[in-house]
Parts: sequence; structure tokens; C-alpha cells
Amino acid sequence: MAQIAKGADVIFTAAGNSGLGAFDAVEQAGKQNGRATHFVIGVDANQKMVKPGFVLTSMVKRVDNAVYSIIQDVVNGQFKAGFHVYGLNEDGVGYAMDANNKDLVTPEMIKQVEEAKKKIVSGEIKVPDLMLK
Repeated sequence: MAQIAKGADVIFTAAGNSGLGAFDAVEQAGKQNGRATHFVIGVDANQKMVKPGFVLTSMVKRVDNAVYSIIQDVVNGQFKAGFHVYGLNEDGVGYAMDANNKDLVTPEMIKQVEEAKKKIVSGEIKVPDLMLK
């Protein structure tokens, strides 16, 4: 509730299930004209079912794609042990869009996100690699 009290409209939890208090906070903030007044962005998996109508989207870790890629490398005899990173370019992360948030996220918003994604993948937008620090 503190973030909402300070003017936040959207809270990005970035804490897995330990961020569930943010879901409660946006629900407590309520609805106006049948629509949530504040939203949360889930993390790790699509968390739409936690508080339907209050989840703008979720940042999802596409572990399925990482596992598939590793298995494919093993089958093809190309697997190399070590640290494997699956980011935007490898479809290792993404965001959730479905029937639960289609009325909350406009096509223009999706277009802007996809444009930013392309710029990150191309290197035009630099994202710091915190694993190197």
C-alpha cells in the first residue's frame, strides 16, 4: 500500500511469490467503474489467476524454451556444459498476454513493447549485464 500511497499505478513485483502482498494491495485499492484502479505485474510465470482483473501482465521466464534448446543440443551432440543465458533473443523471457489482460493492454502498448524488444535484441538499447559485476 505504501507504493500506491506514493502514487504508483502499477507495481512490478519482481519477487516471485514473495511479492504476493502487492497483489493484495492493488485489490485493496479497489475498482472504479468496474475496472481496477491499480495493477500489478507478476513475475516468473503468468500470475493472472492470483487476482484476476488486477494483473496487468506477467514477466515470464520461458524455461520451456531453455529446456527444449538444451535437449536439442544434447540430441544433436552439440551440448556444452556451462552457464547458459536465455534472454529476449533466445525467447527465454517474455510477457503474458491472454484473455485476462487483453482489455487492459492496448495494441499500441504491445507495439511499443515489441519495438523496445527489437532494439534490445539488436543492441540499440543497452541492458546492463549484472552477472558481470
